[in-house]
Amino acid sequence: MDAESQASLDTVMAFMGAMGSGEMETMSNLMDDDMIWQNEGDPNVPWIGPWKGKEEIFAFLGTFSANWETTLWENGDVIASGDTVAVFGRMNGRMTQSGADIGEFTFALRAKVSNGKVVLWNWLEDSYAVGKAFAGSKEN
Repeated sequence: MDAESQASLDTVMAFMGAMGSGEMETMSNLMDDDMIWQNEGDPNVPWIGPWKGKEEIFAFLGTFSANWETTLWENGDVIASGDTVAVFGRMNGRMTQSGADIGEFTFALRAKVSNGKVVLWNWLEDSYAVGKAFAGSKEN
């Protein structure tokens, strides 16, 4: 792997690790000031983006963490090429208010890095299952 690809991979994996362990300061240090977090899906789910900039991203992460508990996160294939990193894996989660289980699903991530900072976090998941579980958590 060339040096740029390895550096991008290291940055993305450090960001992902910090997110998983709740290290917000480390996350912030790895984020570009104008970072974009794109997460499409059901507009009724309050953490569906896109979000731009640290302030918006941390606000949405607060809402996300108040509603969601990750119960499974397994990275599978990881590919790095230049400034771009792709990660594919499996997840599951639970809505914290109702305890509704989402059900295991696959995810894909496309991240971009510039000058050692994450500039794009394009998260792709089964938004139907997440939206359905979120709607169910609001009905209880």
